Amino acid sequence: MKKSMLSRVVIFLLIFGLGSCVTINIYFPAAAVEKAADRIVDEVWGGKEDKPAAPEKGSGPQSFMNQMFRFALTAIGPADALAQEADINITTPAIRALKESIKERAGALQAYLDKGNVGIANNGLLVVRSVEEAGLKDKALLKRLVDAENADRNNLYTEIAKANKFPPEKVKDIGEIFAKSWISQAKKGWWIQDASGKWSVKE
Repeated sequence: MKKSMLSRVVIFLLIFGLGSCVTINIYFPAAAVEKAADRIVDEVWGGKEDKPAAPEKGSGPQSFMNQMFRFALTAIGPADALAQEADINITTPAIRALKESIKERAGALQAYLDKGNVGIANNGLLVVRSVEEAGLKDKALLKRLVDAENADRNNLYTEIAKANKFPPEKVKDIGEIFAKSWISQAKKGWWIQDASGKWSVKE
């Protein structure tokens, strides 16, 4: 009975899509990504313990029906109605590993951010601003830290897109959303860059 019902729903959606010639755009839950970004940045920079991951949603008939329903609504148009309930997956092994890598590096980088050696650019990546007072060894270490951090951040955005089956072009959107979180959660006294490229000390 359930299989018959699922088959009817799938057939209906296919007929609806073909018959109305609707161009279906993959829904991008910006609000959910922003929420996830705020949580991740808080976890890796704030030193707080990770909250227990919510149980993953099942893959049974009810879950499949919910997915079909959401897909139909997205095709028809009311994406705003889904924004409130949308959630994204940030619990894959790759994402967890990248978060841990960023967290382990946070203490060393924050010391350089506190001293003004490093700033947060408007794209959310770190930039070496001043190393005049650092020795050659410290300069090399700082460059390695910044390069590794930026690589992890970019990889994190890519993995989030993969985990949620977003198209590759959405990686840029994810990065822009995370950039706002990195800057908004920067500590007072850190150098940050605004949208126009101007640097200032966060007050």
